[in-house]
Amino acid sequence: MRITDLLTKDTILLNMTASSKPEAIDELIGKLDQAGKLNDRDGYKQAIEEREQQSTTGIGEGIAIPHAKTASVKEPAIAFGRSQEGLDYESLDGQPTNLFFMIAASEGANQAHLETLSSLSSFLMDKNFREKLETAKTEDEVIEAINAKEAEENEDEVEDSSTSEGKVLAVTACPTGIAHTYMAADKLKETAKEMGVEIKVQTNGSSGVKNRLTADDIAQASAIIVAADTKVDMSVFDGKPVIEVPVAKAIHEPKQLITKAQNKDAPIYSHEGGSSDSEDGGGKKRGGIYKHLMNGVSNMLPFVVGGGILIALSFFFGINSADPDSEQYNRFAEMLNTIGGGNAFFLLVPVLAGFIASSIADRPGFAPGMIGGLIATTSGVEGADGGSGFLGGLIAGFLAGYLTLGIKKLLEGLPQFLDGLKTVLFYPVLAIFGTGMIMLLINPPLTSIYTGLLSWLEGLTGANVAVLGIIIGGMMAVDMGGPINKAAYTFGIATLDAGNFSIIAAAMAGGMVPPLAMALSSTIFKNKYTKQERESGKTAYALGAFFITEGAIPFAAADPARVIPSMVVGSAITGALTMLFSIGLTAPHGGIVVIGLVQGGITQAALYILAILVGSIVAAFMVGFLKKDLRKA
Repeated sequence: MRITDLLTKDTILLNMTASSKPEAIDELIGKLDQAGKLNDRDGYKQAIEEREQQSTTGIGEGIAIPHAKTASVKEPAIAFGRSQEGLDYESLDGQPTNLFFMIAASEGANQAHLETLSSLSSFLMDKNFREKLETAKTEDEVIEAINAKEAEENEDEVEDSSTSEGKVLAVTACPTGIAHTYMAADKLKETAKEMGVEIKVQTNGSSGVKNRLTADDIAQASAIIVAADTKVDMSVFDGKPVIEVPVAKAIHEPKQLITKAQNKDAPIYSHEGGSSDSEDGGGKKRGGIYKHLMNGVSNMLPFVVGGGILIALSFFFGINSADPDSEQYNRFAEMLNTIGGGNAFFLLVPVLAGFIASSIADRPGFAPGMIGGLIATTSGVEGADGGSGFLGGLIAGFLAGYLTLGIKKLLEGLPQFLDGLKTVLFYPVLAIFGTGMIMLLINPPLTSIYTGLLSWLEGLTGANVAVLGIIIGGMMAVDMGGPINKAAYTFGIATLDAGNFSIIAAAMAGGMVPPLAMALSSTIFKNKYTKQERESGKTAYALGAFFITEGAIPFAAADPARVIPSMVVGSAITGALTMLFSIGLTAPHGGIVVIGLVQGGITQAALYILAILVGSIVAAFMVGFLKKDLRKA
């Protein structure tokens, strides 16, 4: 479907009379309604205004793309409007807006409609295309300019698909699939464009796989870059040069990776159904332990976040509201606690162990990993609830994975007619038996170690608590979503599951500081940041508020020597203050959304916010003083 199937001459306004944002919205809606594209003009206007209240659709560069998907739209359509003098549309860059594309998507719009509508934004990034729209004298010239741009893009796609030499493919993936995944993809595409290299990037994000690599893509590629901190299906790359690196490498060193891929400077990948090593970016092999661990953590996170917040919500009815014998008992609170704690949290360790094992040994490792994790949480020393918890789950996952690999190796010599029985009989029986027996033997001493560690943490007071807060908070800022950050966060989840709510509070607060600090610094010290960095700073306010530490990565990548130490100091201060204030948080994620779940009421919640603000301000001023003034550079 073409854009001009949705944008027609009767939805084009070359001389808008509006002088304000509300007037512009009304004028464009009127054009769509006049063309018969709307069922309910007022309903569509309400949907447009609700979208504008979330954030302005004035994207800058003189462009605004107001849009809404609603049943008030009769059929998908686009209205184009042009204001010769421009008007104030509250654009992100603060400049007047003169080009308007109002998108009307019906609730039943199919994928083709939605993809066509979404392609507009990428077209509008082309300065030459915008200039053609600005100078078009008739509606026909607007249509012609859009058709020419689409034809140009289609030619590029044809060229890409026919090229067999030099084409680079990439896959990006991170444990949470929120920030690193897409930052890495954007950085690779941006750098490839600068280098004149053809590239296609598949993103394995939280919402699923996007821009999936096809068999033809892989056949034509010179090499594949797999920038991932979680498991990726590698079987499709069998026989191709593959560069495996942590996702952060694609953000920090995209040019080096693309150059290596062009030169086929990578080992030929041979898929054997097991684990694989990955490069550290310097040509050396690194073990897959971190990748296996992150595969477990990323698949465990939905249970952590969903279950943890449901448990925390049950506390709103009283700390003992889920106990039928308590005066605070509330049936709804008990149901929340049962779903979150009795079910979601009960599965944390088995899911962690199962996905670690499956990362190592593929599907045959999943069942023994799950069983091993279940034993870890249920078969400990007498009187110790929760068994060996996360410690046992980690050991169970790696034990099950490598034990399954060993069993697969031992059974390679069986007659071929028995191959069908391996996966359905031999692997599960032997791997579950071996993992289960070993875990039953080692779990009691592991439980004693685990409960002893938790008891030691609970017994910390005074200066010791501050030191622990400094360590946890500082770790959250070292690599901002990488292995050190995830280690501190996973430790917080483990203590949360054991009933200690202070570590996760320090971890979350420490993780909120870097993006908030960089947002604040780029606002205060404007002369020390580029325009693009200042725009990123505005976004970082929201990312920090919602505990997405990765929001500070663009700043750290551009200036690691000044940014990272400053962030570590600020996060460490916040962690220490959080521990000294005895803050307890019953939710494992959410940032500002779960502030109300801080134990102790409004006073403690206020102290928690104070701790976050103090660390953010210290880090913001520290990096601001360290950075050079761009006017003097």
